[in-house]
Amino acid sequence: MPEVPPHLSASYLLEKSSFLTQKEIASLKAAGFSTYGDLIMHLPKRHEDRRSFDAFPAMPTIHAVCLRGMVIDARAMRFSSSYAAYEAVILNGAGGVFGSNKITCRWFNMPFLSKMLAAGHEVIVFGKVKDFKGKMVIDHPEFEIMRDDETESIHVGRIVPIYKNISGIAQRRLRDIMHFLLQRLDPASVVHAYDVASGRSRFDDLRAVHFPDSLEAAHAARRRFALEEFFILQLNVVWRRTRHLDHAGRVLGTKTTLLKAFYASLPFDLTHAQKRSIKEILADMRSPRPMNRLLQGDVGSGKTFVAMASMLLAIDSGCQAALMAPTQILAEQHYLTFQKWLSPLGMRISLRTGTREEQSHTMKEGRAQIIIGTHALLYDASAFPDLGFVVIDEQHKFGVSQRARLISHGVKPDVLVMTATPIPRTLTLTLYGDLDVSVLDERPANRGKVVTALRKDPKVSDITAFLKQHMQEGRQVYLVYPLVEESENIKAESATEAFEKWQKRLKPHRVALLHGKMSGEEKEQTMKAFREGETQALIATSVIEVGVDVPNANIMIIHHAERFGLAQLHQLRGRIGRGEHKSYCILLTDSKQPEALEKLQALVDSIDGFVIAEVDLRLRGPGDVLGTAQSGMADLKFADFLADPTLLREARSLADAVMAADPLLDNTHAALRPWIMDQLALTEPRD
Repeated sequence: MPEVPPHLSASYLLEKSSFLTQKEIASLKAAGFSTYGDLIMHLPKRHEDRRSFDAFPAMPTIHAVCLRGMVIDARAMRFSSSYAAYEAVILNGAGGVFGSNKITCRWFNMPFLSKMLAAGHEVIVFGKVKDFKGKMVIDHPEFEIMRDDETESIHVGRIVPIYKNISGIAQRRLRDIMHFLLQRLDPASVVHAYDVASGRSRFDDLRAVHFPDSLEAAHAARRRFALEEFFILQLNVVWRRTRHLDHAGRVLGTKTTLLKAFYASLPFDLTHAQKRSIKEILADMRSPRPMNRLLQGDVGSGKTFVAMASMLLAIDSGCQAALMAPTQILAEQHYLTFQKWLSPLGMRISLRTGTREEQSHTMKEGRAQIIIGTHALLYDASAFPDLGFVVIDEQHKFGVSQRARLISHGVKPDVLVMTATPIPRTLTLTLYGDLDVSVLDERPANRGKVVTALRKDPKVSDITAFLKQHMQEGRQVYLVYPLVEESENIKAESATEAFEKWQKRLKPHRVALLHGKMSGEEKEQTMKAFREGETQALIATSVIEVGVDVPNANIMIIHHAERFGLAQLHQLRGRIGRGEHKSYCILLTDSKQPEALEKLQALVDSIDGFVIAEVDLRLRGPGDVLGTAQSGMADLKFADFLADPTLLREARSLADAVMAADPLLDNTHAALRPWIMDQLALTEPRD
């Protein structure tokens, strides 16, 4: 590389760089990097200890391994016109030619690899090992080709940074660039708007996180930058909460006539957790500030009844209430449930979805008091002349802007968001730090016991006999599949394929098919027939994950269970055990992968969604558990630290201190203003 004077500023533009090629500059700019400072903050996603490598395993591994060896065979494999793979057989450099010291690496639909990787290359590969027909295989491993003259360098013989790929720049070249920058950047130019680790040089931590002397040093440096990231996240959370409390809301819930009538009409008593949550919501409604509360409860814990009671309090105050659900099936289920329990109280209820409008009353009786719907509610402001209470169900499936749009139909309405997806307690502060939280941690009485079992390759005749026995006793069953239709890429039976087979096996019982590709009308007709007992068996995909409540259905057989996420399996299981009959959830798998079997066993061992959420967090990590739908979570660089409650509390404490000292960030902490996502709120006058 050409010589560059030391002490370059982090604000120096990449396009003026003399040690990057024009193609590299274009690639970096396309990836969102404009300055040296931007680039040096592209921190490693992990490190590999290349002072020593893992032994070539003879068994599948739960965790990824880092192996070094020689490619002894490489070839393209074609299975169909649209499905191909490139395979490389790697031999352990320590010797051995009889199988145990060989690993087969496979990359699907990546034909360009044939020009990069060939026999004779020495490589380092990273990935999880699985058993495929007796061979040890790694699918889509990360790999790096070693050079013949590689002895002492930043690429081997040390702890090496591995970066998230940037299109157009090889991993080795990116490592060279980072090392070059760290030799020349001015330490004073990489300061942060707020120093979360005063007394410790940020530049020293940058060097330690890119090229550490030990894994412990790398972890400590990563923790510092994780704290920076979470501080900004928590600053936004505290900012939103402070701005929310700045606004005056409506005082609702002073009358409890309808709530008392609702309690009296129920043939059962609400749980202590439900009553506690309703009291917490009532206190919020009576406050002069708008309510902003999360109702978190496991499947079957009775969130819907808490929502009903809360909406009745709003209606008793003379305003409307709305409930928005993410799917038509769930919205229709809510509409039926609300009709059943609230119509006797004289409530006027309306349903609005993309394909259907229905109401429990005539227009002569008055406007709808409760409006239930899907995203269609976002585009019908005329239906809400006086919206005072908003319920958003399965809120994580809606974007922030969608929630805000529905809320904007009202005048500072009280907002209750609900989720049936238990969130690990360690993440609640990060995700919902701007909300008050109510938790339903009890199951209603008179619910049947749910037995969960894991079965490997059972006989179809045994399953059929088990199902028929219960169907003859009047019960109904679900058979769940991961695919709608047959796939060339995935070897798993689909719901459509299985439907015809189960029709024959379960005669004379009626069998129906339900999946996401059906029209809204078809789905509703199918569900109505199942709810009313006209159909005894439902062959379905994960479309039944939420919004299906058929107390008479007490058996669920989940085929290829390893292909579903743990939280999703728990949601599916929640469709049974809703009546008084003993229920059975049978997980079927032919997988031999330790991680898959551990996941399924976790479901067998517990029916507590919060326990399962903690297991899911441990197995998959916070990034995968959260997904990318959560606002502010999609681009987290340090999602793995979300499982560190001490770090989360430290970040929140720092954010609280800043907001207490400078509530509008217009004084000593004005440099933090650009980090606030809600830029419009920066100019809003305080009430």
